[in-house]
Order: sequence, then structure tokens, then C-alpha cells
Amino acid sequence: MNFLAHLHLASLADSSLLGNLMADFVRGNPHNEWPLAVANGIALHRRIDVMTDSLPEVRAARQFFRPETYRVAPITLDVIWDHFLARHWQQVQPEISLPAFLAEAHSVIQPELPSTPERFQNLNRYLWSERWMEKYAEAHYLENVLHGMAARRPRLAALSDSYEDFIANYHQFATLFWQFYPRMMQQAAAQQL
Repeated sequence: MNFLAHLHLASLADSSLLGNLMADFVRGNPHNEWPLAVANGIALHRRIDVMTDSLPEVRAARQFFRPETYRVAPITLDVIWDHFLARHWQQVQPEISLPAFLAEAHSVIQPELPSTPERFQNLNRYLWSERWMEKYAEAHYLENVLHGMAARRPRLAALSDSYEDFIANYHQFATLFWQFYPRMMQQAAAQQL
């Protein structure tokens, strides 16, 4: 899961949006340095990551990557799942539009940013103003996302090429998303993640 799915599942689970969005920027036991709600949100994000990676649908999705991109498949899949969530937001969450959901999430997270890690603050300078999560709905935007990630982390250069796997297997990825994501939504709402 990437930014959007973590925020969405956190909202369904009534968990800290800040903690769930910031989790990848926090090392160690979050309960040692963060308020309880934020630390619990970080822990939820980590549980979701472990759970998602072990789902049979996600393991099946990895098989659609070529040998040269297989190593980066988990990272690419995180972005792919956000694409399908953004693209089909009105089916998934008809009570609120994606822009309205993101505006609410931003209004909750923004006041807390000064106390967060600098790298996370940097991310937030672009994440909201450039509307990344809304743009995830456009398949071609993922090409920019994956190229950008590859450029920032040269050892993950294969991310650029993984866009081809995404496009070549688009319908298979969509089918797998619809098999597991509604189940995760139900688990989040039932506090079972």
C-alpha cells in the first residue's frame, strides 16, 4: 500500500492519519517517542504492509513482473494499488469525493507537521500541493512516479522499467485489486487489521 491506501484504511479504522502516513519515516518502536494515537497509527501502517505483502493476491501479482523488474515488484505494486483506489474512488467510497477526503486528511495532518521528521515534512511540501494522490488515478502518471523513485534511489533503477509490467498486465492487476482491497476495507472498519 502507498500513501492513499494507508490514509483510506486508517480513516476506516479510525486510526491516526498522521501516524499512518508518516510510518515509513519512523524507525524503531514508535511508542518511545510519539503520542499513543500516532504510535498506534504507525503500528497499524506496519501491520498493513506485512499483511498486504503476504496476501495470495499480492503474491500472484508479483508473477506478472519480468525477471529484471521482479526485485522491485513490491514497491511498484504499492503504487499500482493506489492507482486503482484513486481511479475507482467513487465506487470504493461513494460518500465523499477523493478531493474532499484528501482535503480533510490534509487539514488533520498539516498542523502536526512541524513535529515530524524533516524528510516527511519535505514529502508533504509536494504531496498535497501537487495533488499526487489524485493524479494516481491516471495510469500514465505512474510512469512519472516510478521514474522519480528510480532517480532518487539508483539501486532501484528497475522501477522505471516496471511501468511496462504495469501497463502490460493492467487488467490482471485490476482483478487482483478488487479481490483483496474490499476485504481489507471490511477488516479496517471492523478494527481487525
